[in-house]
Amino acid sequence: MNKLIAPSILAADFANLQRDIEMVNNSEADWFHIDIMDGVFVPNISFGMPVLKAISKHATKTIDVHLMIVDPDRYITTFADLGANILTVHHEACTHLHRTIQAIKAAGMKAGVALNPHTPIAVLEDVIADLDLVCIMSVNPGFGGQSFIENTYKKVSQLKHLIEFSNSNCQIEIDGGVTDQNANALVEAGADVLVAGSFVFKSDNPTATIANLKAL
Repeated sequence: MNKLIAPSILAADFANLQRDIEMVNNSEADWFHIDIMDGVFVPNISFGMPVLKAISKHATKTIDVHLMIVDPDRYITTFADLGANILTVHHEACTHLHRTIQAIKAAGMKAGVALNPHTPIAVLEDVIADLDLVCIMSVNPGFGGQSFIENTYKKVSQLKHLIEFSNSNCQIEIDGGVTDQNANALVEAGADVLVAGSFVFKSDNPTATIANLKAL
């Protein structure tokens, strides 16, 4: 399967958000990756429902929403109404993960689960067949621009084996520190979706940077 590129809007210029949304629309990117942070689950606050509503109004590609919040069940239907196509919750934030996954699907979205760098792949064994996406955090969640954690390659390979063993159709997404220096190795390990924030939006030519990632 051809790898997908998902620019992370957390790294966009919020003073020119519509411009950056249109840039992604017109680029070779496949998805919009939207990080929602609450300042509790992670030590940062990003943006909430009004900003996502504004993004959805202009975005013409898949909207991949990554919730870094406590008690995400409260907002599942809200994010469906705001236009999320994929909703990813953190394993570490869900007491009843299976129920949460089913609720996301019942709301008409694809269901994803994110794992922090310290969380082993094995925790997904009993839900992997129900998932559409697993997001492996290759940095500690909460802030953009962090350095890539090298142990990620091993986790991707382990996850790929679990998916194949379980006959799951789940995709593997990598979030954090993705650049043209590690993209090939991640895809070779089994990654399907590469989230790139600072590497795209802080570059001199974001459209070209996306195209280069896609062509690697």
